[in-house]
Amino acid sequence: MEQYVERVVDLLDPDANQIYNLSTEDAREILLKRPADARRIQGSFALIARCGKTVALARSLDRPMRYFLAKRQAGPVLVVADRIDTIHEWLKAEGLDGQFHPSYTRMVPAHYVVELQLIGCPDPDPAYTRFFDPKPDELPADLDQIGHAYISALAEEISQFLQSIPSDAPVGICFSGGIDSGSVFLTTYHVMRKLGMNLGRLKAFVLNLGDGPDTLQARAFLDALELGVFLESIDADGEALDVRETIRLVEDYKPLDIQCATMALALCRGIRARYPDWRYLIDGDGGDENLKDYPIEENPELTIRSVINNQMLYQEGWGVGKIKRSLTYSGGLSRSYTRTYAPARSLGFQGFSPFLRPSVIAIAEAVPFIELTGYDVPRLYALKGEIVSRGIRSVTKLTMPVFAKRRFQHGALPAAVLEQLLPLREAEYRKQFLSLYS
Repeated sequence: MEQYVERVVDLLDPDANQIYNLSTEDAREILLKRPADARRIQGSFALIARCGKTVALARSLDRPMRYFLAKRQAGPVLVVADRIDTIHEWLKAEGLDGQFHPSYTRMVPAHYVVELQLIGCPDPDPAYTRFFDPKPDELPADLDQIGHAYISALAEEISQFLQSIPSDAPVGICFSGGIDSGSVFLTTYHVMRKLGMNLGRLKAFVLNLGDGPDTLQARAFLDALELGVFLESIDADGEALDVRETIRLVEDYKPLDIQCATMALALCRGIRARYPDWRYLIDGDGGDENLKDYPIEENPELTIRSVINNQMLYQEGWGVGKIKRSLTYSGGLSRSYTRTYAPARSLGFQGFSPFLRPSVIAIAEAVPFIELTGYDVPRLYALKGEIVSRGIRSVTKLTMPVFAKRRFQHGALPAAVLEQLLPLREAEYRKQFLSLYS
């Protein structure tokens, strides 16, 4: 039998891993020997572990991780990176780009260890081991108790993050005055005070593209708590938004995510222009997914029953092994977090969303949604504001203003203007993305 010589090329940035409780080598050993225990790895990570022809891959929800398996006469070569274009550039340099198409790349799904066997041709399907499996409906139907548990978990994750970065580093909150960014700001403020940290390090950055409602909402939110001193408006020109640049950066084509990423890019670019050395940003991405606060009526595939009864539907999509899961992109927030990750990373920021950590998601999954809503859609939509505001009051002793839900992009620009600048045209966006490789 012909002996193949396999090769693994790791193009991930090792400095991007922020593991709190283990060494990188210890984490890799878990992936290979006890993949179901990878939940023990705390923090942000994208890891490759190898033993002979076996390769294990895993990532946290806040990090994209892609791979491509190329063929050589000597044997297979597995290329792993956080970006599709990074993989493509490496293949070009090796003369292997003739095998490439972006749809042939694979995304490691969050919350799974993916095991590959590099044994030549044909390659077997990967094996998937789930390492994060939160139990549903474990909390009582008591909104005060739920809120306290949820925000306590949020505060613990923020505390770990703040204590892992330099003690004098400024910290920016991507802020709109909505429930998610509002709770993140108030919890960060509370934790910094509790830990005796310098509050002069803290800012709440709101994006202002002209006449968008978020600026007024952000001001009203903080003024109600006499915290307006922390607010800083980042002004940008809506006419300068470039959807082609966003598509290239995010490497996707879903219209709502492209709109959101375009706003994130404008915000990050404005912060970078004003503060050349700023590094750390905290956002509230994942808050909607955790407490199932998306307009179900906008998606004909969904009903309230499918949203409530499918584990982590908004975080993972339909999930591994399901017909509608994309191998190229994964699903849910596991796919769409590039809308936040890519703009921040492209401009040298280290982003962090505490809502994406398993400890926080586990509390959200434990909420007895059926008992609390009776499958009533308006009651589901009202639930997040109740849970979060009660939790903020219990943990921080602050009374958080609660405003109606609004997407990030709809707060930066009036909806009519946004639709003119960034129309919802998935087919056109997909075409633009594929043209990068034609």
